[in-house]
Amino acid sequence: MLLAIDIGNTNITLGVFDGDILRFTARLSTDAKKTSDEYAVDIKNLLDLHGEEAYLIEDCIISAVVPSVGAAVSAAVALLCDTVPLMLGPGVKTGLNIKIDNPAQLGADLAAGAVGALHEYTMPCIIIDMGTATTISVLDKNGAFLGGSIGAGVRLTLKALAEGTAALPAIGATAPKSVIGKNTVDCMQSGIILGTAAMLDGLIDRMQEELGEPATVVATGGLSREIITYCKSDIIYNEHLLLDGLRLIYEKNN
Repeated sequence: MLLAIDIGNTNITLGVFDGDILRFTARLSTDAKKTSDEYAVDIKNLLDLHGEEAYLIEDCIISAVVPSVGAAVSAAVALLCDTVPLMLGPGVKTGLNIKIDNPAQLGADLAAGAVGALHEYTMPCIIIDMGTATTISVLDKNGAFLGGSIGAGVRLTLKALAEGTAALPAIGATAPKSVIGKNTVDCMQSGIILGTAAMLDGLIDRMQEELGEPATVVATGGLSREIITYCKSDIIYNEHLLLDGLRLIYEKNN
């Protein structure tokens, strides 16, 4: 079986594949202070919780946007499963034709999402990943990675508002009943939740104009399911896009 791990700034998502079948997924909090031993215990506990044995994990692939945590998790997997994980980065075959200024700067998470979308959807394609940052990637009609945009994520923005102002409270990421808020909390929720949905609609429209044709739009990660409900664009939700992309990249390299 294959263990696929996507390490984000806030969460670590794990998935165990038996062939192309995803047996289970689980999440851990990203913690740069944890040692490899601690991560090994966490991963073992998750495997046990889902009825899987560590010795049955034959290989592992990892994408990480936090290098220090990526190194700790890689060492944890090596200790627990007796296999050296494949770390997604320069030199790893993805099959992507990357057309950004410096292909080496393409984030591992964006590469994994793009590979997953390229395999699953009709091109061109716009990929929205909503985590600590909200990223949008664009693949052209031939599947080439053209670039995209990066903005602050919903929870990061809410945190910045609460910490950077004297009068605004910390609130949850829940949409208000009306776009015209009647109190402070409703106004904040309108600006963040509905404002993010409107931003996505606007960027999707502009990106499709630059592409010169309609694109498949797919969203994954974090609050995507909540936010895209309020978008006017037709957006497909795919919770496991990055894990599927990691599995496909692993197969290309083995």
